[in-house]
Amino acid sequence: MEDLCATILTTPDGSRTALSPRYGEAYGSRHGAATQARHVFLEGTGTHEHPHPHVLEIGFGLGVNFRATLADAARRGVALDYLAYEFDPAPLDVLGEVAAGGEGAGHQAWEALLTAWPERADPHTPLRVQAEGVDLTLHFADVLTSELPRQWASAVYLDGFSPTRNPEVWTPEFTARLAGALAPGGVLGTYSAAGHVRRALTAAGLQVERRPGAPGKRECLRAVRPT
Repeated sequence: MEDLCATILTTPDGSRTALSPRYGEAYGSRHGAATQARHVFLEGTGTHEHPHPHVLEIGFGLGVNFRATLADAARRGVALDYLAYEFDPAPLDVLGEVAAGGEGAGHQAWEALLTAWPERADPHTPLRVQAEGVDLTLHFADVLTSELPRQWASAVYLDGFSPTRNPEVWTPEFTARLAGALAPGGVLGTYSAAGHVRRALTAAGLQVERRPGAPGKRECLRAVRPT
């Protein structure tokens, strides 16, 4: 785990993010981290209306998307299954500081995650949390070499660092694997609207739509697996 001391950023909507020393950019949008989580991922995939979401997240980061999703599930009284991958986990104190006072921060599942957060992540030992209708499995392994579930996810949150900084998770080969993890009718959401990302998702058999972006981005993408 890298030291992210003194890299916390407060964004215009009042939520926080932090800089990644590995990738040299912020984990979440500098223009509104929580707003992006809701607009691009929660609402963009229809997870906010799903009766029992099964979410696969690529790039758990600081847990902003997870907290937005579990807070929504708690408000609606629905169960949530959440599977995430994070190769370079942030330190516990950064997770806690970014989340403090934010949505989902008081949920038992988030508190249990902080309690169980390892000092040194083991790629062979996922973190598992079950609390208040939430079932979270977080792998610290490299998702590029991990086996993904087939036709399991009602939503995929593709939230890796930008294609210029972290190109491996935006390739046609990997996006095809993500398409295979979607259940029929499932939706992939991502903040990137780059042409090569659109083409890769289309080549994977998904129906790609451009949507208005969150603050700071003109567009984002929604990609649906046909039923």
